Amino acid sequence: MDKRHYMKEALKEAEKALEKNEVPIGAVVVFNDEIIGRGHNCRENEKSVAGHAEIMAIEQACKTLGSWKLDNCSIFVTVEPCPMCAGAIMQSRIANVYYGAADEKAGAFGSVFDLTAIQGFSHYPIVRKQIMEKECAQLIQSFFKNIRAKQQKEQLL
Repeated sequence: MDKRHYMKEALKEAEKALEKNEVPIGAVVVFNDEIIGRGHNCRENEKSVAGHAEIMAIEQACKTLGSWKLDNCSIFVTVEPCPMCAGAIMQSRIANVYYGAADEKAGAFGSVFDLTAIQGFSHYPIVRKQIMEKECAQLIQSFFKNIRAKQQKEQLL
């Protein structure tokens, strides 16, 4: 499995979010070396708190396989999943999580806390970090930098 190939696909999803003026995070779910679910953030456009890339990709993968159980699947996400998405990943029994950039404000696989370190859950994915970290971090950092610059400009007017 070429991790960079799938992370590039997740980055393409993040670019779709960016085109829609959404926070540029993308995700793909892979089963048997085939992408079975794709998603990008759509919270603003869909007016949905659950409109995260991971949730969208997981939902599509479940429909593709005809099951809520995504055993033996992997998810590639451009940014470390938040608690909601980390929970959905664990509930869906995804085997492997690969993410690019850490999320120091909401990351639930090591940055703020590590959901896999809490005992008692029935399933724990294997988490691998920093896959194409530079590219993933650059995309989201430039998005927020542009927002801050726009807000400063508006304050001056």
